[in-house]
Amino acid sequence: VAPTQLTVLITGESGVGKEVFSQIIHQLSPRKHNPFIAVNCGAIPEGTIDSELFGHEKGSFTGASDKRKGYFETVDGGTIFLDEIGTASTALQIKLLRVLQEFQFEPIGDNQTVTVDTRCVLATNEDLEQAVQEGKFRQDLFYRINVIHLELPALRDRVSDIPLLVEHFLQKSLKDVRKEIDGFSADAIEAMLGYAWPGNIRELENVVQRAVLLTKTPEIGVEMLPPSLLSGMSGASAYPRIARDQTLREALEGPERQIILDVLKANAFSRNLTANQLGINRTTLYKKMKRLGIDGYRFQD
Repeated sequence: VAPTQLTVLITGESGVGKEVFSQIIHQLSPRKHNPFIAVNCGAIPEGTIDSELFGHEKGSFTGASDKRKGYFETVDGGTIFLDEIGTASTALQIKLLRVLQEFQFEPIGDNQTVTVDTRCVLATNEDLEQAVQEGKFRQDLFYRINVIHLELPALRDRVSDIPLLVEHFLQKSLKDVRKEIDGFSADAIEAMLGYAWPGNIRELENVVQRAVLLTKTPEIGVEMLPPSLLSGMSGASAYPRIARDQTLREALEGPERQIILDVLKANAFSRNLTANQLGINRTTLYKKMKRLGIDGYRFQD
């Protein structure tokens, strides 16, 4: 996508890294030596966002003491990143549609048309298709910005990235503190793998930074993780740990044994009902139970 001139729409939950990806698109494009600017549409007051994006003439409104260029003109030849585009007012949506179609606009209080060569990357954590159906977002603008759609998954859907991200944020944090830290303990990593991360990568970075600041030992243990993370865990990690001398089958025996025990207890230790719920025949269940050492219970068959 990066080498093209196409408009890009990035969607995903808050904290998944939409702005980081927009910067990567810019850095990998022919525009990389030109300006990049990120604008949070939801953070700018509605009365001033037109001026921020498109500029204004001196005296065009109360407080406009000087002529000012807007972001679109400032980054001419570069890339503008518009975050939280789903919060844009109807009036702003109309202006954005023209800019994205014709690359032209008029600053507030000026009849002179400005033409720019600015690439636009937009992002939102809202469902724009639903917003279109509800009349909150213009359909023509939605089709105009939905040329290239990149959907970033939540961190809970890419847990295999967590150890890599933890190491990245650890090294980043160590640049700001004078500590000898080897890394996080296996229990701490396992706890992080089992957490849902509602704040996604942004929350993970904050957790790592906090642990680095608080730890007094070279290895950061689970006690350095915030209580909210530990209380928010949904039980044990979905990914069992494997020792150096273990096979995959041996590593999976623990979780498999626990699953069978849980289903047995839920079915009052009826092996027939347990086999039915697990979707296996009774002979297979008996063999698994014998191999896993589940034979010290009274069964109701």
